[in-house]
Amino acid sequence: MAAQPIPLPRPQPEADRYTFKGGFPSRETVQRAYDNADLNRAIQAYRFFCPNVSILGLFKGFEPIGTKDNRSFVILEGRPSGVLFTPNSDTPYAAIPLDLSNGPITVELPEGPLIGVANDLNFRWVIDMGLPGPDAGKGGKHVILPPNYEDKIPAGYYTGASTTNRVFLIVRSLPLKGEVKAALDRIQTVKVQPLNPVKGWKPPTWTNVTEKSFDATPLQWETNLKFWEALHSIIDTEPAYEPFRNYYGELAALGIVKGKPFVPDARMKSILEKAAKEANAQMRVQSFADRRPDRVVWNDRRSWEWATLRPENGVFDAATYADLDAREKWFFQATFESPAMFRRKAGGGSVYWLGVRDQNGAFLDGGKSYQLRIPVPVPAKLFWSVTVYDAETRSEIQTKQDRAALRSLFERATAKDNSVDLYFGPKEPVGKAGQWVETIPGKGWFVYLRVYGPEETAFNGSWKPGDFEEAE
Repeated sequence: MAAQPIPLPRPQPEADRYTFKGGFPSRETVQRAYDNADLNRAIQAYRFFCPNVSILGLFKGFEPIGTKDNRSFVILEGRPSGVLFTPNSDTPYAAIPLDLSNGPITVELPEGPLIGVANDLNFRWVIDMGLPGPDAGKGGKHVILPPNYEDKIPAGYYTGASTTNRVFLIVRSLPLKGEVKAALDRIQTVKVQPLNPVKGWKPPTWTNVTEKSFDATPLQWETNLKFWEALHSIIDTEPAYEPFRNYYGELAALGIVKGKPFVPDARMKSILEKAAKEANAQMRVQSFADRRPDRVVWNDRRSWEWATLRPENGVFDAATYADLDAREKWFFQATFESPAMFRRKAGGGSVYWLGVRDQNGAFLDGGKSYQLRIPVPVPAKLFWSVTVYDAETRSEIQTKQDRAALRSLFERATAKDNSVDLYFGPKEPVGKAGQWVETIPGKGWFVYLRVYGPEETAFNGSWKPGDFEEAE
């Protein structure tokens, strides 16, 4: 057998070459090496700290419509009026921002169909409450502890420890039998107060902001210098989290250090802005054109993917490493981490499937019409839904129809031949108004198919949804 020629290295473009004379770099090489090193650091730092900036967007976005840490909370129905990363459209929400600077905060839930989860400003899971939590919907008292809290906690509380002083708690209320008002009223029976209230403390207020428009995302910051300014504000005001020490080192090389002002020069500003655009683009590709084999739900050429790639623990920890790839994909699309949201087994939690492509593997196109067949009964002890999101904003699609979801609790599409047909496209199909979501020509879209209280057939392959098929 003839020897194969050894491939020669491809010559680098002049702009990418490093030159050394006697082992020492040229002036141009010094500049190029530092520019490239800083850009590489910035791209990786962006991808790692993107969740922090995202949850700061939640705090900042709700403040103009009425939230104040520990004092004023808001409730809202799951409508498209607000800009939020992939919220569910099925249950009313409460947005409850907390500040633990003056000590632990307690949260008492009544018995009933409530779902709560708290994440801190590192977007790390703190505690589940209600149906997926330790009280299992039977009602219970919970206490959220600030970083490094060591005082004794009174008996009778479920505890969660935060790594930051600011914590965001969301509480959802299941609208059983489609009764939204009852669900909203139920949220307002949740009691939030300091573990040790000071004299004159008053219970927080609740405001319904369903009809208000707002943006509780970092969309306005995520591809420019404001991303880094927002990140610096977090680093500067919150205690350092020891497991992030190496990642703080990446930031330090870029001029973001706790206790120091962030004053990048023109060169660093240019690099940071370029990194924000580049990293955001990488995460978008990773999110919507994932290459990981374990994204696939059913190995029969269906286009459905797992919305989250790590089901083990809710915090993206694999056996021997942190799955940064899975973490980045999730937080580009969504908010909040929790074991109850990620587990893949029958029970009281939920399962999310991501639909980005049609049956032929093409991205879903807002100018085309599609049909999706859902076999019934769906293996959901509670209910199920399909929610449509704008691929650019990762938020519920906003159209004149003012609807972004088809839900078993509300739309109740008629079953035919053991299945329900759902429709998506720019034009309403004749006679299918209650089974259709409007899309926008020129815009891509994707869906989450959610099953609440999934049964075993949701996981063992004996039940599967159809793919999106182009319709006339």
